[in-house]
Amino acid sequence: MGQLAKLKGASRVIGSAGSDEKVELLLKEYGFDAAFNYKNGPVSEQLRAAAPDGIDVYFDNVGGDHLEAAIGALNRGGRIAVCGMISVYNNTEPASGPRNLVRLIQTRGRIEGFLVNDHYDLQPQFVREVGPWVREGRLKYRETVVEGIENTLEAFLGLLRGDNIGKMVVKL
Repeated sequence: MGQLAKLKGASRVIGSAGSDEKVELLLKEYGFDAAFNYKNGPVSEQLRAAAPDGIDVYFDNVGGDHLEAAIGALNRGGRIAVCGMISVYNNTEPASGPRNLVRLIQTRGRIEGFLVNDHYDLQPQFVREVGPWVREGRLKYRETVVEGIENTLEAFLGLLRGDNIGKMVVKL
């Protein structure tokens, strides 16, 4: 998403990843302006250091401490799009939730959840716009390929552990 944000005109893009190798990838290959390893300390502190002037837009696939940090860093009129919350997928108890939701009142911020299938009508436009960026090498991606359907479970568990670089693909 950060690459798309840059291509669409975002002035600064910040990312987080679960390893120093992935942080380097965000910075050097994908063109992010800043990135941090969320395992190296509190996300809120690392985000504040990367975005001292706050953030205007946050795309959430993680939830938990990442979402709380984003709410804490949100500028007035900021927006948060929630498409996933992997940090709570395996919880057996309800998540405690962000403890700073009152900040949305202060910032007049918005949070909106969505599913990709909510926007299938935009797929032709997406392909027209993004296809050339991929062909020109302006939009880069990586895949971790696991061979054989018999390895699907291990590939899925590896995805949840963060073993993959980019999209996890099982090749039949």
